[in-house]
Amino acid sequence: MIEKIERSEEEWKKLLTPEQYAILREKRTEMPFTGKLLPNKKKGTYSCAACGQMIFASDKKFDSQSGWPSFYDVISSDSVELVTDDSHFMHRIEALCPSCGSHLGHVFDDGPEPTGKRYCINSASLRFGEDE
Repeated sequence: MIEKIERSEEEWKKLLTPEQYAILREKRTEMPFTGKLLPNKKKGTYSCAACGQMIFASDKKFDSQSGWPSFYDVISSDSVELVTDDSHFMHRIEALCPSCGSHLGHVFDDGPEPTGKRYCINSASLRFGEDE
């Protein structure tokens, strides 16, 4: 069971950078090909930048050529909460942190096998911890 974290928006503003707040809490998107974790090829774990919830392992990351870090699977079935997003005149599936509800990105059905999924995630939504 994932522990739920609740904070006021004022508390989030104090904890996050302005870019992180805009993406994680206001559901904005960073410009493609600008995220610091896009070129990262180190072995480790990606977690939610807002609360530290583990989301992705580096061995599931792939180069989707989309401009954002992409993963074909999550660490476990409860690592991401998926919700329908019909904003901006599009139908998409939004990926949220299951612990704090922060916006991570979106998931699409055009990824590689074995899942066929592409979790398209904002770098600013993630923290990376390198394996030792």
